[in-house]
Formats: sequence, C-alpha cells, structure tokens
Amino acid sequence: MDIRHLEYFLEVAKYKSFTKAGEALHITQPTISKMVRNIEDELGVALFDRSGKRVVLTDAGEVIYSQAKHIVMAFHNLSSELDDLRKLKKGHIRIGLPPMVGSRFFPQVIGKFREAYPDITVELVEVGAKRVEADIENGVLDIGVAVLPTKADIFHSFVFVKRQLKLLIHPTHPLAERKEVRLAELAQESFILFREDFALHDRIPAECIRVGFKPRVICESSQWDFISEMVAANLGIALLPETICAELDEEHVRVLPIVEPEIPWHLAIIWRKDRYVSYATQEWIRFTRTLLNEKYE
Repeated sequence: MDIRHLEYFLEVAKYKSFTKAGEALHITQPTISKMVRNIEDELGVALFDRSGKRVVLTDAGEVIYSQAKHIVMAFHNLSSELDDLRKLKKGHIRIGLPPMVGSRFFPQVIGKFREAYPDITVELVEVGAKRVEADIENGVLDIGVAVLPTKADIFHSFVFVKRQLKLLIHPTHPLAERKEVRLAELAQESFILFREDFALHDRIPAECIRVGFKPRVICESSQWDFISEMVAANLGIALLPETICAELDEEHVRVLPIVEPEIPWHLAIIWRKDRYVSYATQEWIRFTRTLLNEKYE
C-alpha cells in the first residue's frame, strides 16, 4: 500500500462513488476499484458496502478513513516542506470561495497572481462560507474566504471587506418608500434565504431572533440573482450584501438600509493556525493581502 492507495480510497469515500472519484482524479473506474481492492486484500477487511446505488463506508472503512486523512495530510505537509527547502517555489493551492464573493473580488487577483507565479497552480472550489470553514478545518482546502466571525482559536485571518446587509423588497411593498427599516418591522414578512452551507443562512435568522421574532422562510437558494428575481416577482423579501445590491435594477426591486441593528457583512481570508503553510499558500496570503487591502479598504 502506498499514499496513492489512500488518496484514492479517500476520494471514493468523499464522492460515495467509484465512478465520480475516478472522474475527479482523471483515472478510470476500474483503476480506482483495483486500488481500493488492493487495500482491502492487504488489510483483510471490506472498506465499502457496494450493495446499494451509492457505496458507503463499512465500520472498518470508517476506522481506516479517520486514519487515512491524517496520513495523507501529513504526507502532503512533508512534501510541501521539502519543496520549500529545495526552493522550488512551485506548488498547488486549494482555495474556497463563496459564489457571490469569487466573481466580484477575485478574478483580477487570480490573474495577477498567475502572472507573478506561473508555476503555482490554483484550484478554486465554489461553496458557501460555512463549507469553506469546515473544509479548511478538515484539511480539504488550504485557504479560503469566510464571513466573520469565524473560530479565532482555529483560524488565522485578515479582513478585506467591511460592508452591511441591505433589505431587498418589491417596489410596491408598503415599506418601499422608506429611507430605512428596522429589522423588527419585518416580523410578518416572507424571507428568501441562502441555503444552509452559506453563513447568511444562520446569521439572518439569528439577528431576527435577537429582536424578537423567528423569520418565516419560504425559499432557499445558492444564487443571489435568483433570490433577487424572487423578490422582483413579489414572492418575499431578502437581505443581501450591499456589494451585490449595488448591481441591482431599482425598477424591479428596492434596496433599503436595515437598522436596529445594522447587520455587518465582513469578509476575511482564513487559514488554519496549527498546520504547515506551504510556500504557495504563503505567497497567496501576502499577495492577496496587499492587493485586496489596497483596493477595498
């Protein structure tokens, strides 16, 4: 058994499919099946239950999975440290970006970084901010963008955007002509939220509960433009970052400040405190800190 066997095993566990794992690794399904079978033969246990439509870990597979994650992570850390010692200045970075963040703040950053470091490859993973945090904590991602606050005991961070959430309502809504709206005034409204792997999925209801009501949620989505279209169709209200609201057509929706309380939307780049940070990731941190702070602070 070598490190590749464990990496392939982890991919199958991640996707619950030999076919999808093979596609992610750019190898054939028979090859990855053979690799996993080799581990099972060597250890004398079945790692996956293959009887259903999706393969699932057996009890023995769960034990191996827990250990394999640490082994593979340690191997990658060792490889990164050795590369740095040899001053190869090459590498690969796995970066998590929430969808509504990536397209607004990072295209130019990534382009300039690639110009400066052509031998460093960048893998972008678009998931919600909560998922970014979890994947960095678990070692799936090296670094990413999260909505503050995060776990200060686990992550280093630097803030690059400080904005607020704004209220989105239909132009015919009774509050549409107001200059600002108190959050408590929305107690009877129908809310459209981001789905559960987005930080705002929890943040908005928590703020509503703080002022005395639990929001009635009628729809959840991962796409801010779909949320705004739902509001434009007069199906409910939404709270979105002002960066997004600035791009909306006020003929179709009204954008108003929320007060009592204002709800901050602060973005930060985060990475784990207790893990080796590769040369590539160190350069990404330094590069983006300079570029983003110059542009958005």
